[in-house]
Amino acid sequence: MVTLVWLIGLFFCLAGLAYVRSGLLNGCLVVGLYLLAMTLFSPTHWLIMLLLWAVFLGLAIPLNMADWRRDNISAPLFKWFQKVLPPLSDTEKEAIDAGTVWWDGELFSGRPDWTQLHDYPKPQLTEQEQAFIDGPVEQLCSMTSEWELTTHLQDLPEDVWDFVRSNGFFGLIIPTEFGGKGFSAYAHSQIVMKLASRSGDLGSTVMVPNSLGPAELLLQYGTEQQKNHYLPRLAAGQEVPCFALTSPEAGSDAGAMPDRGIVCHGHWQGEEVLGLRVTWEKRYITLGPVATLLGLAFKVFDPDNLLGDQEELGISLALIPTDTPGVDIGRRHFPLNAAFMNGPNSGKDVFIPMDYLIGGQDMIGQGWVMLMNCLSVGRSISLPAGSTGAAKMASMTTGAYARIRQQFGLPIGEFEGVQEALARIGGNTYIMDAARAMTAGAVDLGEKPSVLSAVVKYHLTERMRQCINDAMDIHGGKGICMGPKNYLGRAYQSVPISITVEGANILTRNMMIFGQGAIRCHPYVLDEMLATQDEDRERGLRRFDRLLFEHVGFATSNAAASLLLGLTGGALASVPEHVETRFFYRHISRLSACFATLADTTMLVLGGELKRRERLSARLGDMLSNLYLASAALKRFEDQGRPDEDLPFLEWSVRDALARCEEAMDDILRNFPLRWAGVLLRILVMPLGRQVTPPSDRIGAEVARRLMTPGAARDRLIAGCFRSNDPNDVTGLLNHALEKVIQADAVEKRMARSIKEGNLAYDNDADMLAVAIAADIITKEDADVIRQAHSARRAVIEVDDFSKEEMTPSTGER
Repeated sequence: MVTLVWLIGLFFCLAGLAYVRSGLLNGCLVVGLYLLAMTLFSPTHWLIMLLLWAVFLGLAIPLNMADWRRDNISAPLFKWFQKVLPPLSDTEKEAIDAGTVWWDGELFSGRPDWTQLHDYPKPQLTEQEQAFIDGPVEQLCSMTSEWELTTHLQDLPEDVWDFVRSNGFFGLIIPTEFGGKGFSAYAHSQIVMKLASRSGDLGSTVMVPNSLGPAELLLQYGTEQQKNHYLPRLAAGQEVPCFALTSPEAGSDAGAMPDRGIVCHGHWQGEEVLGLRVTWEKRYITLGPVATLLGLAFKVFDPDNLLGDQEELGISLALIPTDTPGVDIGRRHFPLNAAFMNGPNSGKDVFIPMDYLIGGQDMIGQGWVMLMNCLSVGRSISLPAGSTGAAKMASMTTGAYARIRQQFGLPIGEFEGVQEALARIGGNTYIMDAARAMTAGAVDLGEKPSVLSAVVKYHLTERMRQCINDAMDIHGGKGICMGPKNYLGRAYQSVPISITVEGANILTRNMMIFGQGAIRCHPYVLDEMLATQDEDRERGLRRFDRLLFEHVGFATSNAAASLLLGLTGGALASVPEHVETRFFYRHISRLSACFATLADTTMLVLGGELKRRERLSARLGDMLSNLYLASAALKRFEDQGRPDEDLPFLEWSVRDALARCEEAMDDILRNFPLRWAGVLLRILVMPLGRQVTPPSDRIGAEVARRLMTPGAARDRLIAGCFRSNDPNDVTGLLNHALEKVIQADAVEKRMARSIKEGNLAYDNDADMLAVAIAADIITKEDADVIRQAHSARRAVIEVDDFSKEEMTPSTGER
């Protein structure tokens, strides 16, 4: 028995050394001292001790002899790594090189530094940015009727287009020296979010020129001449930009792009100049039908070697005025009844001079790197902001509707089934807003978060889909009857658009998040890959040897952390010691170590096969993503001063994210390619099984009540959403009615109590108030409050109807 205790002590000594990342030499010294003490003071049989010393010395001595280790361990592994590490295409290499690693790297480390997270500055608006949101953005929202632009016009009204151009909405990110607003990424996100909460078409129209259009490319890569010419015109709305990337047979696989430009001489403005003859066919191009300036991606070929010895020069980008001879701007697409401008364009043998290339001739072949860098920024802002705007709109309207609408004498929000859906809306909105703001804040810190941009693109659009679906379920018939009074229908119709664009969600989840993150965010894998590709083998081997054993120590440490934190519920992790949130920080730290362990093991077992095991890759991506979302929710809670009223939103959202993380981990282990390895890994990373339960019914009910009740928590949740109190406005009526219903609440409860006690008898609803007044149960003023509440409630639950003539489609062409 005593011997068993010493052996268990040895095991935990090894685990503890690995957990604290003691280093190889220091660890060997400590283990040697432990074995010496065990030899001298324990009753362990001499044969067991001999075996332990043999194993220890057989590992410790050679591993600490650098030359022997390199020649006999690292060199064979060097060759093996060259075979098993996943091969990278040129576009994959460029995608991995693009962008930067931020908090995702901390989560990949297995040891997130919470002080570092809290030290990131809270994203804030400047006075000028806030004034723009309170002024022109608010006014633009008020000018826009979703029903009018999606049903009657299929376009923004002309006065809205004029307002967008004249107020600089296309120049939000353009510096002031070029006539733009020079706003931060966070301000850009806030603006798009507010516009999208009013109209998805409005948000899309403003979003694209600022996040996915030529302005960002010009700012980063344009020549001084290009910047000075185009940026002021874009900022002033004189140019309407679009960017054409997707081809009919090359969407996600941009490397297969058939669009091509041939280097040649041609006539331009009366002179013979060097340029390109470009042929392309693109589709799904937002703002394409109204664009005056076309950004274009295509492959460049130089068959006559006019630029050098290479014939294939790679993907390149150009800016082409749409009135250039040969450009066919095409007709419009009609995506799910949405009215934002979208369409195809094409050109055949269109000659352009070299100075139409973004960055000039020197940037030929750099197009994919340019796009990946810009997309990592734009994707961090655009769709996350639009999705959060839609979620906030769903929270505001559905919370109000659930309080206003009554069945069986109760607000429908008091029924548990409705509360369950309301809780999902509120909890999802909270974590979405947190991730949106935190990621935009990272961009303002100078980051280009390529992996995190994929995380927020996928998860925020998916959670927005859940919010809109739940909102439709709660609204019932009110949600499905289209008309000017329906504020949900168009958002519901348009959900698949955000799911599809900027990298379809299936691709993003299954291939991009972990597929890029595993290499980009891991502290060793990319460097190891580069070492194996070093043309100087000896130099590469030396570098590989150092990285390999650092990697082994890293992996061993995370494996030990997975076990020790799993056995202690994360109690050993260094986390902020706040009673309300300590549990969550501990389990994120625990799951971060588990994720790092599973990521290392999966890459080791599968190697290049991992690219084809998309389900495993997706589940690992789900773990990383939900750890990021949970971190963002905790960061938001800290940044807002840790308000007690927000605790139900925080607990619902973080529990949901961590429960999803554990579910993904369980799925990985159940489907691990080597069954025996999956069993051993389960013992290591889930020694006590799942430890985070999903949000409880009690927490869900609290979230639902806060959504239905005006107050500080609800205001913080829907802050930045367009809010009107005008009863003539489609959503303003809801806010107006909610106020009236709550004002009447106490009076109606008094009357209900009187009826129950038999103190108020009446024949019908028409004379109930008169009887109550006569019985001194309520006053005339109270009766007016009830009448106003009933009138407002009836106005809210009304839906639109149409005559046969109104329902007959026009025979004219749109």
